[in-house]
Amino acid sequence: MSGSSLDGLDLAYCELRLTKGRAEPAVEWQLLAAETLKYPEKWVARLAHLPVQDGNTLAKTHVYFGRYMAELVNTFIQKHDIQPDLIASHGHTVFHEPERMMTLQIGDGAALAALTGIPVACDFRTHDIALGGEGTPIAPAADRYLFPGYDFYLNIGGIANVTCNADGKFIAFDTSPANQVLNLLAQQIGLPYDADGQIARKGTLNESLFSTLNTMEYCQADYPKSLDNNWIREQVFPLFLPSDIPIPDLLHTATQFIAKQIGGSLQKVIQKEQLHQENYRMLVTGGGGLNTYLMDCIRQACEPIQTEIILPERDIIDYKEAILMALMGLLRLERIPNCFSSVTGAERDTIGGAIYF
Repeated sequence: MSGSSLDGLDLAYCELRLTKGRAEPAVEWQLLAAETLKYPEKWVARLAHLPVQDGNTLAKTHVYFGRYMAELVNTFIQKHDIQPDLIASHGHTVFHEPERMMTLQIGDGAALAALTGIPVACDFRTHDIALGGEGTPIAPAADRYLFPGYDFYLNIGGIANVTCNADGKFIAFDTSPANQVLNLLAQQIGLPYDADGQIARKGTLNESLFSTLNTMEYCQADYPKSLDNNWIREQVFPLFLPSDIPIPDLLHTATQFIAKQIGGSLQKVIQKEQLHQENYRMLVTGGGGLNTYLMDCIRQACEPIQTEIILPERDIIDYKEAILMALMGLLRLERIPNCFSSVTGAERDTIGGAIYF
């Protein structure tokens, strides 16, 4: 899994055992090994600037990135002395514009399969997009089969997204930009990120910026919906930088905005789906779950709906999305839907993924 934070390639070696039942399949699983292999600066720069490059550069990078991922996967395989049956690759999102029937995750699956000698499943989103869906979030597959027992699931990466299990109907959508904004601001003062939200905690709320953020068209839109990283860079980043507002205040305001959008999204789902529980349980994963100030703000934002927030063990927080990819690959091989129309708004559930043997 390569995410919008560009911190590296997340690799998770999983063992999954699927049992087909009358209602739906059951999946037993274990995470056996995982790590993040950091990208060198040249790859960070190349991926970050790719959306504005020409078509020839895009096509070459698609192939080169597939070959580079193969190098990292082979290193991981040798280090852990493992023999995978399948590689399931999300690739790296360059464009995501479902309103134009288009999404693109680069990282040539054919190159990845050729250089590792292992079958590859990839390109999980395009079938859903072709059928009128958002193509994302795809996290509900993991929420449904790997992490049962919660009402809500929150993943805080470069973008924050929520999943709701509404009496067996799974709903999910992106709520707001998240770590990519916080990291951008921290980098202005020479830090890779704001550890534990310490700087944000010391700042004060800028009411004008806070109001502007929360009244953006996307924040007012109903689900299903999803965010594009390029839209965030073009529409959200300029609201923060350049600015004469001190960085601690920008971080504080951004953190409060992320939390408000999460809390408001949960309330919107509860009202729209007519849920009537006295209290709810929410599993939180992704790097944002390690930001203690952000988590304090989210707890406060969720107080009106009596939501208990659960942080799992560190490996799950860090690698849930990579584990999700393993599941997506398994479901694709078994021809079981891995993208749900109740989440994306597509015409029907889809079995997404191209396979290279």
